[in-house]
Amino acid sequence: MSRRGMTVMLGSLALVASSLVWAPASHAGTGRYEGVTCTGNAHSSYDPPLTLLPRKTRNHADVRYTCTSARGDAVPATGSFNAVAPSASCVSLSNASGREIVRYADGGRSVIVIDGATTTRVAGVLLVLQSGRVIKGRGEGHFVRRSVTALPDQLPTDCLTSGIQGTQSAVQLEVLP
Repeated sequence: MSRRGMTVMLGSLALVASSLVWAPASHAGTGRYEGVTCTGNAHSSYDPPLTLLPRKTRNHADVRYTCTSARGDAVPATGSFNAVAPSASCVSLSNASGREIVRYADGGRSVIVIDGATTTRVAGVLLVLQSGRVIKGRGEGHFVRRSVTALPDQLPTDCLTSGIQGTQSAVQLEVLP
């Protein structure tokens, strides 16, 4: 499969997965905030690299988004995501929590805490569904859904040697109304 075909497949998986798992918007925060949906791509790096041995691992991702409001206004944004998993390996990930700072091109920003996640691996593709809330900035107090569909930058056999150092991912971030 070509790289473009894989990107389209990953993006589609992320959209389907996010629509199946999350709480309805009626459980979201209060106020007149209309919500925003951001879609984009990320490059993640792992420290230490993922191997077959589960261990505490830090993940840093730089994300490029296009964010669309309920009115249809679109604005570019960047995200800086940092997380720690107490136990991560090439085959498992548990209890990861993190923080993302989203900077919108119009000057706004959102500081997001991720405090819940489920992880699934299907045919080598890692699907992570995360939940949290905005703690500061645009959308403060509102719930967040985040889905990440990732492929390793390296061959799976690298788990046995140097470890998986990073991934390329399709990301969807929703700040609910």
